[in-house]
Amino acid sequence: MRHIEPKDVEVREVFSYLLGGVVPRPIALVSTLSADGIKNLSPFSFFNAFGANPPMVAFAPSRRGRDGTNKDTYHNLIATKECVVQMVSYDMVEQVSLASTEYDVSIDEFTKSGLTPVASDIVKPPRVAESLFQMECKMQQMIELGNGPSSGNLAICEVVKFHIAEKICDGDRIDPQKIDLVARMGADFYCRASGEAVFEVEKPGLKIGVGYDQIPDVIKESKILSANNLGQLGGIETIPDDDEVEAFRAELCKSKIEPTEFDEYASKDDYKSMLAAALSENESMYEKIEQSVKVALAEKDLDFAWKALLIRTDNS
Repeated sequence: MRHIEPKDVEVREVFSYLLGGVVPRPIALVSTLSADGIKNLSPFSFFNAFGANPPMVAFAPSRRGRDGTNKDTYHNLIATKECVVQMVSYDMVEQVSLASTEYDVSIDEFTKSGLTPVASDIVKPPRVAESLFQMECKMQQMIELGNGPSSGNLAICEVVKFHIAEKICDGDRIDPQKIDLVARMGADFYCRASGEAVFEVEKPGLKIGVGYDQIPDVIKESKILSANNLGQLGGIETIPDDDEVEAFRAELCKSKIEPTEFDEYASKDDYKSMLAAALSENESMYEKIEQSVKVALAEKDLDFAWKALLIRTDNS
């Protein structure tokens, strides 16, 4: 590990570590108006949502790194206290990057980026037509976090109206594949929050899992199950008892599957048949049980995984 105290290195190095390590960061494409009515459009990746009642978002129109001066978005928010915050989809990312150019205060970034302004309903700054998710906002507070180069300013804004493209909605949820958002990484890197990059982790909700500490040590010491797999196992509410495990084992033993068939079923991710074949094995039974469990956990069959592992524990 590198051990670094910010006071011991240059600001640009601290900035690089933050941008490279605090990732991925959602992008706020913020439109504002100057006191003279000049449109401004700029992306910010120090950004997130911070409550739903009322709905609040915050982003950081930080000071410039080269001279510590404040950017146009900051000045516009101080003057008007209104903005629109848009999310950035993959098919507009290059135009958004263009909008980040340090144009003169008199230049309209809508024109330079080719993005389309459309009238808002409540606030004066225009929305970006190409964005699939738009939030009209009124700034509640601007918190200055420093006065030197790269110091942050935190703009805390209340969302007064949402505009959401119908095509990205699945009931009252937004489909991550359809909104196809991008996020900032360090340097020139971005990432795309769709396709195989999107996965699900079941929320505990009101369920109280037994926890990692209740997993038998012989399972924790597995060379096949990952830390994520063990985290899944800790989420079960009740560990199956001996009678449940024995009934499970008896049902599996009715199968006529031979150990030589394990690889065939493994190629199909048929974890139930994999386990039945593993139980007929001698030399590598424990490893094959854990391989079947790993597939079961990928399919979120937690009950099966625990019962299989308790069979493995009984035989260890």
